[in-house]
Amino acid sequence: MAKNKQKKNSILNTGRFDSYILLITIILVIFGLVVLMSASAPTALAKDGDSYSYFRKQTLAAAAGFVLMLAISRIDYRIFKRIKWLKWFIYIGFLASLFAVGVWGIGEYGAKRWFRIPGFSVQPSEFAKVGFLVFFAAYISDLKDKEKIGSFLRAIIIPMALCGLIFISLYVVQNHFSAAAVIVIITGVQLFTGGVPLRDLAVLGISGISLGYVYMTKKGNFRASRIDTWLNPSKDLTGKAYQINQSLYAIGSGGPFGVGLGNSKQKYLYLPFPQNDFIFSVLAEELGFVGCIFVIILFALFIWRGLYIAMKAENDFGKLIAVGVTVMIGIQAIVNIAVVTNSMPVTGMTLPFFSYGGSAMIADLAAVGFLLSVSKDIKKKRKD
Repeated sequence: MAKNKQKKNSILNTGRFDSYILLITIILVIFGLVVLMSASAPTALAKDGDSYSYFRKQTLAAAAGFVLMLAISRIDYRIFKRIKWLKWFIYIGFLASLFAVGVWGIGEYGAKRWFRIPGFSVQPSEFAKVGFLVFFAAYISDLKDKEKIGSFLRAIIIPMALCGLIFISLYVVQNHFSAAAVIVIITGVQLFTGGVPLRDLAVLGISGISLGYVYMTKKGNFRASRIDTWLNPSKDLTGKAYQINQSLYAIGSGGPFGVGLGNSKQKYLYLPFPQNDFIFSVLAEELGFVGCIFVIILFALFIWRGLYIAMKAENDFGKLIAVGVTVMIGIQAIVNIAVVTNSMPVTGMTLPFFSYGGSAMIADLAAVGFLLSVSKDIKKKRKD
């Protein structure tokens, strides 16, 4: 009995994790690095005088991310709920870092989102996505344990206030709407998964969408012009619609099988941010429709396996973590592909495991580490 109690309170979570989610992640990262090496070469040469500078940095970030992923996968995820104060420490710590960027951070393209550390920069919002999904998983599962999930105050008003502070820190302080939107969507899905009454979520969702619509269609708001550009992409080919039209040119040039890896023409400083937001456009041009379908299938498999782990998780906390990680990766992939194909207005959403950014790569792999940790309980249940 003492042995079982010690095992229950152990920091480490032994056992085998889900090999499918690990394999899918490895393929995504390796394929992403290959595409990035091609997509980033002209920009890297123009900025750094070295065609492979972005690729080398991203490879190092991927290596660090895999180490962190494996380390987190060995930790018993339940410790983040078992230690009562830890979830609030995570929330307050990440929230403080997001506000701190506005004071001590460095800016680019009109937004302050990075801390400069000798040799590299760090984007706290990428790590905050992971921290906040763990926090809300612990918060919501605590409500279920206490049978308070139906409380409008605890399950709607308080999470809305907590998300409100996150939204202010990201959107107002950093002008980072996409990150704020991802966190709000993750929290909403976690609340729904946790059992919050649908009518309460509907009221919250309708209110949020209405306020967002009023704000975004307000005269003078640049996001209103993005909606107009999305609806009329041929209206201003060399101005506001330049990005999306160059993206569509790249995708259209790819055809069924692409022009060949490394042979994209649009990446030669025609397509803005070919290594970041529009890397999928370069992929489509070089590897064609077949390459696009391959990547979409990989992300679909990741989502399927993540949801499978969530459904089979032995407790609500694990279920909510798995749902949060799956939604975080899935929604970013879906939105990025939708943007570059002009299926929705342009927003700064990167493609997980593909787009250049060390912080995003490390944070995404850390999130997969939590997913792997949750999956170990499934293996144990099968064995039993």
